[in-house]
Amino acid sequence: MAKAEFSPSLMCMDLLELKEQVAFLNGKADFYHVDIMDGHFVKNITLSPDFVRALSRIAAKPIDCHLMVTNPEDYVESLAKAGAGYITPHAETLCNQAFRMIGAIRDAGCKVGVAVSPATPLGMLESYLHLVDKLTIMTVDPGFAGQPFIREMLDKIALAARLKAERGYTYKIEVDGSCNVRTYRELYAAGAQVFILGSSGLFGLDASLPAAWDKMCAQFAGETGV
Repeated sequence: MAKAEFSPSLMCMDLLELKEQVAFLNGKADFYHVDIMDGHFVKNITLSPDFVRALSRIAAKPIDCHLMVTNPEDYVESLAKAGAGYITPHAETLCNQAFRMIGAIRDAGCKVGVAVSPATPLGMLESYLHLVDKLTIMTVDPGFAGQPFIREMLDKIALAARLKAERGYTYKIEVDGSCNVRTYRELYAAGAQVFILGSSGLFGLDASLPAAWDKMCAQFAGETGV
């Protein structure tokens, strides 16, 4: 299986310690996960293109912007200029503009991600899956941290892995929601490659981020053997 990769969810970090924590994570993480919510597609409002601009000055790993917004087209240019490496809109917002959005993200110099809410079937993405660099499968409903794991998503992850192998797709399979010691084994076995780490998977494990990272790695290795 592919090497596991880790993407800390920065809305769960101590933002007062942003510079210090990013300096540590630059040597550990594979991506930075930045949730951008508009208060419409989901009820919450979180980070912004201005946050991405500040982060890009100190980040040494790609910044992945997860757009939980109704109109993702309004964010592509500003996020690309701010330093985003990946722009990941939701499939539910792309119904009538998927190819246009994919083209706009690529033209802006970013890689293309697509996120899928739990109730959305992968078949909805079938016509453009071959164009996607990263497929983010949500294992909780979008909008808030700390929700319970939706076990039915294990089958969706396995299907994404099977389609990738059978059709030669190149996307990374990423999981967003409840990635922690209780789910690592099943997620990895199903085919997950990139694990988004929030409060339960990283930031809530210890007040010291280096200690929390060591605990996460030990938990992951203990559950998956890798």
